[in-house]
Amino acid sequence: MTFEVGGVRFGCLLGMEIHYPELFAEYEKLDVDCVLFSTSGTPGNTAAQAQGHAAVNSYWVSLAVPAQHSAKAPSGIVAPNGDWLARCPTDDSPSVAVVNLDDTSEAAADAVTYGRPWRREARAGVHTGHQVIDPRSEDRTAAF
Repeated sequence: MTFEVGGVRFGCLLGMEIHYPELFAEYEKLDVDCVLFSTSGTPGNTAAQAQGHAAVNSYWVSLAVPAQHSAKAPSGIVAPNGDWLARCPTDDSPSVAVVNLDDTSEAAADAVTYGRPWRREARAGVHTGHQVIDPRSEDRTAAF
């Protein structure tokens, strides 16, 4: 599902969907500017994964978790370069993180201007003609 507010395109994911990069990649294909991710589960490495998805797809990611998980993974907003721009307090208090989703900001400009278009070109097969074909690479077994 995608929706648009004020010219910004959003996608939504929930819970354990953080563990499925193909869902975040699909939103990149759908040209979203920001994925709103919410979870009520245990935080684990959710914050690190949110950063990774933002950086790999060059879009904003909002992470919303219950206040009781704030000590391990406070809610916040990750810029397209993978930097946290806002984080809620880690003291279990209810709070809200707010940022301007500005693609021309220092935290977003390079990722949006260069990273995202370059990945799209690479995923479209621009390098396919330059790949080396070697029979040794066809054997995917491991010998120990």
